[in-house]
Amino acid sequence: MRLGLALMLCALVGIASVGCVTRYIVNTDVEDTDANRRVIDFCEKYRRAVEARNVPVLLQLADPRYYEDGGNADAQDDLDYAGLREYLEAKFKETRSIRYEIRYRRVGKGQRDVINVDYTYTASFKIPTPTGPAWRRKVAENRLELVPVKEGDGFLILSGM
Repeated sequence: MRLGLALMLCALVGIASVGCVTRYIVNTDVEDTDANRRVIDFCEKYRRAVEARNVPVLLQLADPRYYEDGGNADAQDDLDYAGLREYLEAKFKETRSIRYEIRYRRVGKGQRDVINVDYTYTASFKIPTPTGPAWRRKVAENRLELVPVKEGDGFLILSGM
């Protein structure tokens, strides 16, 4: 009798917990909400523009206040919006092909309406070498900082390209 009651209780708890399951956007670790879907959709535009080496689109996705500090105290490798075109063109000129995969890990609120998108990327790129084109690969963590566009549901990239 106790065994039957225990099994029934476990079944009820199992059924109740199914209703509380968090759903994630496919192929991400990000909770499936309308707001998160809009963010991921925007980030996918960025990812596709990188693969296409499309500098004009990347510049359209960047906020005029774009700024990168290079992750260190050396101001010589800092990058603002004015230098972004030159930087992207130089990097893309060095490559013949790019495959850029992103695994989105977290979407969260930062300071002053900034949306932080933490992700792991795998970048495979073909570059010229003295012995002919060669593929290189890099896997790393990154963060895009997005700001909402005042008109509409869009975003712009404040840093992280």
